Amino acid sequence: MSNSAPQATVGRTVDWGFAATVGARLARPGPPASSYTRTQVIEELAAASRAAELPVREVTGLNEGAAVMEARIVDRPEWIRAATRSMSTMTGGTERPDGFLTGHLTGAQTGAVLAFVSAGILGQYDPFGQAGGQERRGYLPAEGEGADSGDTPQGELLLVWPNVIAVERVLRVTPSDFRLWVCLHEVTHRVQFRANPWLTEHMSSSLAVLTDDTGDGVTDVVGRLAEFVRNRNAPADPNNTGVLGLVRAVQSDAQRRALDQLLVLGTLLEGHADHVMDAVGPAVVPSVETIRRRFNERRERQQPPLQRIMRALLGIDAKISQYTRGKAFVDAVVGKVGMERFNTVWSGPETLPLPAEIDEPQRWIDRVL
Repeated sequence: MSNSAPQATVGRTVDWGFAATVGARLARPGPPASSYTRTQVIEELAAASRAAELPVREVTGLNEGAAVMEARIVDRPEWIRAATRSMSTMTGGTERPDGFLTGHLTGAQTGAVLAFVSAGILGQYDPFGQAGGQERRGYLPAEGEGADSGDTPQGELLLVWPNVIAVERVLRVTPSDFRLWVCLHEVTHRVQFRANPWLTEHMSSSLAVLTDDTGDGVTDVVGRLAEFVRNRNAPADPNNTGVLGLVRAVQSDAQRRALDQLLVLGTLLEGHADHVMDAVGPAVVPSVETIRRRFNERRERQQPPLQRIMRALLGIDAKISQYTRGKAFVDAVVGKVGMERFNTVWSGPETLPLPAEIDEPQRWIDRVL
C-alpha cells in the first residue's frame, strides 16, 4: 500500500493477545467426536479443499496455473486466535495497545464476540492471514513458480472442523459430500483473492477509512443521528436498516462511502461463491440438491430470542442477505452475458457494482459492459 493510503487506527485500542485468550476460554466445546472421527474429518477437509480448487477455477475462469495451497483445518480456539491476528492487521493493531485497562476491556469484549461467532463459522478465506506458524505446502506449481521463487502467497483458508461435523449431523447429510460442498464455497473465495490481488488492498483501504478516528464532535454525531430518526420511515434500503442503519447514522460521509464499498464487495464475493458452488456442485457432489435444500431451511429457521438479538447485533442476518442478493446479481449477469464477460467485474475498483446495481444487474451491465 502506498504511503498516502489511509491507515487504520482503531485496532490500537485493543489488546489482541488478550482477546485471543478470552475468546479461546469462552468458546463452547465442539460436538463429541472420537479421535478417529477427528482425524478423518481433518484429513477429508484438507483433501476436499484441494479437490475443489480445479473445478472452481474451471467454472470461474480465474487463477489458471497458480499453485494449489493447503487449507488449515482448525478447531474453535484456533480459529479465534487466527481471527484476532487478522483483525489486528486489518485495524492497525500494535503489540502494545494504547492504555492497559482500555486494551484489556476492549480485548475481552472482542474475545467474547469471537467466541460466539466461532460456534457457527464453517470456513473462511482470510486475505490478511498468515499460516499461523505452520508450513505451507503447494500443489500444481505454475511455470516459474516454486520453492525457490521467494514468492510466499498471502492469505490462508481456514476450515473449522467441529462446526462442519455439527452442521452435517443436524442436516443429516452425507459427510463427505457436505465437506466438499463447504470447500467449494470457501475455495472460491481463495481463488477470487489470489486471482485478483488488488482486492486485498481495496478492502484494506476501505477498512482504514472505516476504522479511522474522524475527530468529529458530539454535535456532529448527534446531528447525523437526528437525521436518521427523521428519515426512518423512508423507503427501505437493505444497507440502511436495523443496527447497520444506526451505525451509518453516526458515520462521516467518508466512512459511509467506505462501508458501502465493503458491503458491495462482500455481497459480490459471497454471491459469486454461492453461484459457483451451485454451478460446480451437481458434477462433483452427488447429494448437492438435498444439502442445499436443508442448508437453506436451516438458515431460515426461527432462532431463540437471545440468539436473534446476538445475530442482529453482529450483523449475521445482514450477512445472509448478502448471500441472497449477491447470488441473484451474479446469476442474472452470468445468465445474460456469460462468465467470461462477467469477469470484467474483477478488473478493478471502478468495475465493482455500485450499491444500486446489486439489485438491478442490468444497470451494471449498461455501465461496465
